[in-house]
Parts: sequence; C-alpha cells; structure tokens
Amino acid sequence: MIYILAALPIVILIVLIGWLKIQPFVAFLVSAISCAILLGLPPEQIAPTIERGIADMLGSLAVIICLGAMFGQLIAKSGAAQQIAQSLLGRFSGNALTVPLMLTGFVVGLPLLYNVGFVLLVPLVLALVQQARASPTVIAIPLLSGLSVAHGFLPPHPAPLALVAQFQADIGRTLLYGLMVALPTLFIAVLLTLRLMPKGASSPIDQGNAASAPADDLPSPLASFAMALLPILAIAGTVLSSGHAGATGSGWFALLSHPMTALLLSLVVATYVLWIRAGRALPPLMASFNDAIASVAPILLIIAGAGALKQVLTVTGVSGSLAEGLADIPLNPLILGWGTAALLRAALGSATVAGLAAAGIVAPLLAASGTDPAMMVLAVGAGSLMFSHVNDSGFWMFKEYFGLTIAETIKSWSLMETLVGLVGIIMVLLIDALV
Repeated sequence: MIYILAALPIVILIVLIGWLKIQPFVAFLVSAISCAILLGLPPEQIAPTIERGIADMLGSLAVIICLGAMFGQLIAKSGAAQQIAQSLLGRFSGNALTVPLMLTGFVVGLPLLYNVGFVLLVPLVLALVQQARASPTVIAIPLLSGLSVAHGFLPPHPAPLALVAQFQADIGRTLLYGLMVALPTLFIAVLLTLRLMPKGASSPIDQGNAASAPADDLPSPLASFAMALLPILAIAGTVLSSGHAGATGSGWFALLSHPMTALLLSLVVATYVLWIRAGRALPPLMASFNDAIASVAPILLIIAGAGALKQVLTVTGVSGSLAEGLADIPLNPLILGWGTAALLRAALGSATVAGLAAAGIVAPLLAASGTDPAMMVLAVGAGSLMFSHVNDSGFWMFKEYFGLTIAETIKSWSLMETLVGLVGIIMVLLIDALV
C-alpha cells in the first residue's frame, strides 16, 4: 500500500507534465495539494504545509542560484568563455581535438547554466567543423558532453544544488566527489559514444558570428580560467573548513567558504577583473544580470514545487513509511535512487524535474540505510541524465542546431546522455566503495 501512496504524486506529475504539458511548477503544486487531500491531511494544514516546504527549499538556494546565474552571465558576456574555448582548442586539430573539446565543454559548463552554455558553444562547433573536416556531431558530442556532465553532477548548478538541499548533503564533499565522478565519466562516455554512433554527415543551421568577438576584446587566458574556476575553488573550501572547527579564525573561514559568500565574492572580483578593468560601463552588465535572474525563475519555481511535495509526503508520514519499505529491498540505495531518477527522466523529459521528484521518494531512505548523502546526490544526478528523447528540450536543440533526423539524434545525443548516466552510476558505486 505504501508504494501506491508514494507513486501517487509521481503518476499525477507524469500525467500533468508529460501528457497535458502543464507548467512544472503548477504541476508540482497540484500534485502536492491532491496528495495532501487524498492522504488525509486536514484542510486547514494543507496551505501552511506547502508554504513551509517552499520556504525551506528556497531559503537555502534562491540566493546561490541567482548569484550563480549572474556569474555565468558575466563569464559569457565578458568573452571569458570564448577565451577559454579558444585557448584549449587553438593548438589541436583532427583526432587530437577530442580531449580539449571535452575539457572545453566541462570548464565552460562549470559557471554557466545549461541552456546558456549550449547556445554559446554551438557557434564554436560550427567554426571548428571546417578546420577539422569532420561531421558536426563528432565535434559537438565531446563539447556538449562536458557541459552535460557539469550540469548533472556539480554544484553550484541548480539541479545538484537542489539535491544537496533535499538530501542535506555537505556541498563541499559533494563537489569533491562530483569531480571524482564527473571527469572519468566524461572521458569514458565520450569515447564510447564516438565509437558507437554513426559518422554520417549533418547539416547544421547557420549561426553566423553571433558568439564571436575580436581577440583584442577578450580577457587574457589566465584571467578567464582563474575567474571561471574561482567559485568552484571557493566552495571547495568548505571541505577544509569542516576540519578546522576549533581553529582561530575558523568562523571567518567558514563564512568565506559558504556557497553564498563564495559566489558573491567571486562575482565582485570577476566583475572587476573581467569588466571594470577592461574599461566597460557597468549599466549594460547590470541589465544583463537582470536577464540572468529572469532566466532562472522557472528553475526556482520547479525547486519550490518539489519542496512543497516533499513537505506533504513528510507531514503525512508517507516518507517515513517509504523509508522502511525501501530499506527491505535487496538493492543498493544508490542504485534505487539512480533507477528512480532514470525512470522519471524517461517519463518527464526534464533532468531537473526528474532529479527533484526522485529525491522526494528516496530521501527518507538515507537515514534508514546510512548512505552518504553526497553520493546519493551524484547517483540521482546520474539517473536524471538518462534516456534523453523526444520529451526533452535538449534533444530538440541538438537535432535542430545540427540538422539531424530524429533517428540520428537518438543514435548520437540520446546515446551520449544514456552512457553518461550509466558510466556515472558505475563511478558513483566505485567511489562509494573506496571512501
């Protein structure tokens, strides 16, 4: 019976999002309210419960995600992302391009929201096609795989960050383990994809020179790399700060390494280094920051809706009962988390929605099983990247940008995403066994 109750909100989400195409935030709210009523929560408690779930979830994430969006906008607008790409790719050609392409997508993807990074990197693919004399997909797969891996596994991207909050994981440990998972996953998945996918020609759409800027207008390679990696290095300081609880000045160190402070300071430093020092006016950058905040509003709403649903399941006792039931299943909890997210990804399309919906199901299992929350973040992240197909916006972006048929897109893009998910969970299990 408990599994039926736990499946109820997921079925409602699949119907609303997958079939009726309802906006995800609205779908989460409808699912939460419907489940609260069906599970017997007193009517006067439903609205306060949902409000508390939204507040608890967004309270720790809204500032970080908005600052991260502004930081990514700065990296793109200043030309730092273009400089990183040109620096990594400038000295390679032919088959030797694969590794720098992967690293370019990964490094550029660290500070940028997924869709922003995708659109930014597409003109680079088109510029390299003639140089490498290869099919656009052979260039695009390594480049966009790096972007996808960063999006799925590493804070401060919104989806991993929201999972950190859902599972109450340590963000520094999650970032450290995420790097240990992401880099091997990227290399193995890309090499397998390039080996297995067809090498047929495609007809990319003309993007002109929209993403290109004169070399003289770009920041230096050192400044570009240093500023793009600054928030990651600052957040990684939380791992060190946790080991110095009694040290003099540890309170200040903990403050400076907190994700909110780290991103704010990174934004201030990068604004000076990449923008003010180049003699550029601040008002256009501030206007672009407004655009960046607007772009993450749908993500924040999805996270808020997931928090509402989680709170309903917690208050009604479904989460506790589900934890007891899941603990009896003879499977590694990390595999359960990965499989749940993979099924929801196939049904719902959005990796973010799939990951957050899965988190509401498997979160109660953490305490019962003793699973490391950071490893569960990565397992669910790997599952949320699986089975990208016709209900995923990324599938259609890849298809249209590179002039592929649906079958060709499945054999390239969908294959790559699935291999990232499969290799990702294998790496998570290996690292979990070693640490």
